[in-house]
This record gives sequence, structure tokens and C-alpha cells, in this order.
Amino acid sequence: MFTSKCLILRRLPTSCRRHRFTPALGRAAGSTFVLGIETSCDDTGAAVLDETGVILGECLHSQKQVHLRTGGIVPTVAQQLHRENIARVVREAVERSGVTPGRLSAVATTVKPGLALSLGVGLQFSLDFVKCHGKPFIPIHHMEAHALTVRMLQPVAFPFLVLLISGGHALLALARGVDDFLLLGRTLDEAPGDTMDKVARRLSIVKHPKCSTLSGGQAIELLAKQGQRRKFPFTTPMGQYYDCNFSFAGLRNQVTMAIKKQEHEEGIQPGTLLSCVNDIAAATQHTVASHLARRTHRAVLFCKAKGLLPLSRPTLVVSGGVASNQYIREALTVITEATGLHLLCPPAKFCTDNGVMVAWNGIERLREGKGILPHDVDVSYEPKAPLGVDITAEVKEAAIKVPSVKLRIDD
Repeated sequence: MFTSKCLILRRLPTSCRRHRFTPALGRAAGSTFVLGIETSCDDTGAAVLDETGVILGECLHSQKQVHLRTGGIVPTVAQQLHRENIARVVREAVERSGVTPGRLSAVATTVKPGLALSLGVGLQFSLDFVKCHGKPFIPIHHMEAHALTVRMLQPVAFPFLVLLISGGHALLALARGVDDFLLLGRTLDEAPGDTMDKVARRLSIVKHPKCSTLSGGQAIELLAKQGQRRKFPFTTPMGQYYDCNFSFAGLRNQVTMAIKKQEHEEGIQPGTLLSCVNDIAAATQHTVASHLARRTHRAVLFCKAKGLLPLSRPTLVVSGGVASNQYIREALTVITEATGLHLLCPPAKFCTDNGVMVAWNGIERLREGKGILPHDVDVSYEPKAPLGVDITAEVKEAAIKVPSVKLRIDD
């Protein structure tokens, strides 16, 4: 158990989960146990896994409702909430796992990329923990953890293509190993989740009776189901560039101008719900989905042309918070069916930030002996850390033209 100089485990009432996730029959708890800690943005997460991917104990504290009231994530607020909750979250995850700190094989913690103030809380807590208990420390790259989560759920061999989309990232990469990634494309400005959140705020969707407790992206998806996206023909200004990079800031500017025009026509002030809010939500979501699908299509064709994907059953993994959007998944399904790829998306609860994905990445690294550090090592967090080896220039030079594919969601 935790010593008096560290943390004292005690039973607390909580809604945190304890369950065994068994992706394959016959799995049982093993002898390798990793504690994963996640604080890269606005969720404080911790989980204990064994080497087979069984989730022995998990706890997650979400800050969503706090940031909804402030209209966006405030780094200093996120930092304070992490500080207030991280000890409890870790204690609950460890207590529920039935694995004492002395039996842990290692502690894995997100150290890059993310909000500096948030990363710092998780890293400092983890370094104190491993020094106190003499455990190895495994620094985790947040995007690598998202990319590899699917391997906890089912067998997925390297190499495979991965699209990571969230409120902070949009990345296309080829995963060739646990710590071996080729970066094919990235966002040049803002992430798709960030764009949809900003559009939702500008539309004051939080005032909609069905959306008061939803994030911006969730609200956009919900209202879009009742909207006519063709009423607002938004575009993304990337069609003339034959690469796999993303750009969403131009779309957001178009939406903002459309909202201002509609407010003028309806004679209402900003902050009031427009009568066409569903249509704008539908058009925004559709444009984001189309842009993601077409850049992903080019990435598939590039990888095939360069022989980077296996000939038998190549796979596209889509993860990150935005990956839970069903409309976007449908758009990507059209592309994978047209190109012969197998599309895999982790369940929604594993697409968002959580301690499970961090612990699993620690398991993968521990298994291969990669990136394992002694408990007394000095580690720094890296808010802007890139993913893998950047070959975006090579992708652009290939200038692959994407054939027109009619999305079923266009109908």
C-alpha cells in the first residue's frame, strides 16, 4: 500500500469503474501490472492493466461541465482541477484493481503533447510516485497511445494506417511499430474538434434545450441529424494541394460569416439561437467529414503506391475524441470500402482521453523493452512534441490525385 510519505489508500464512495475487459476468450489476470496516468488536457484519468489488456481498475474525472460554463478550456483552471483530483483518481484506480503499488511493474504517464500546465501536474505526481515506490517510469506520447489502443481490443498487426482526430489534433500516420511512426499529414491550423467546438459556441448551442450538457462537437452532431447541410455549401480551401495535411480555420471563418448574415436577416443579436441552427450544424459537420475523408483517401493511395501497407487486409484505425462522431465514421467507411481497407474504431469510451490507453501503451513498451526509465530519472514534458518521422513533404511531392468518390452521406 501507499506509505505515509506517499499516498494513503482508503475506501471512498465513487462512480469510477472497475471491470474486466476481455477482448479474447480465456484471458485471465497476469503478473505484469501497469498503472497509466493521463492529464494531457482536461480529463484526469488513471487505470491499472495487466499484460493481456484486462482493465483491473479505472477512474476518470471529467472537467467537461466546468469548461462548458467558461466557453472553452482555460489552462489554469484545468491545471487546478487536475491538482485537486489526481491523488483521488489514482488512489481509486489502484484500490479498485486490487493491485498494491508494490506489485506494479511500472507507471506510464502522458508527458507529450498537450497543455503544458496539465501535463506538468501528471508528470510531477508520477515522478513522486515512482520515486516513493521504486518503480520504473514509462513516458508516453499521447498520440501514440491513441493509435495503439485498438491493439488492446483485438489483434492488429503492424503496419497500419491511423487517423487521429480530436479537439487538439488531426494527424494521419503509418504505425510501423510501438514507437515507429511515419507522419503523413497534420493540421496546419486548428483541429476538427476545436473547429466544431468554436462553431457551437458562436451558435450559442449550449442554450438549446437538448444541448446544455453536451460538448460543442456532440451538440453539432446531434443537431445535424435534423438539418439540411446543402443549405450552406461550405468548403475547405485545400483542394488544390495534393498532400494529406488538414486545414479547418477557413471553414470556421465561412461559418462565422454565414452566422452573421443569418443573424442580420433574422434580426437577432449574437447569442440568440438561429432558426437555421440545425442546417448550419449539418453543413459544418459534413464539410469536416468530407475533408477528413478525402485527405485519408490520398494517404491510402500514397501508402499503397509506396508499398507501405500489407497486401492482405490493410487496416485504417481511427481514434481520438472526434472519432466517436458517427457521421464522420460513415464518411471514412465509404473510403475504406472503395480502397479495400478494413476500418477499425475503438468504442467511444476509448476514443476520448483516459488512463486505459496510457496504461496499455505502457504494457506495449514494457513488453518490448522500449522507453523504460529508472525511477530516479529526470523527465520533462513536451507540449508540442511531434509524432514520428515527418514525411509530409514526400507525400506532397508525390502529388497523388484523389479520384471522385460519392459519399453515401451526400445523398
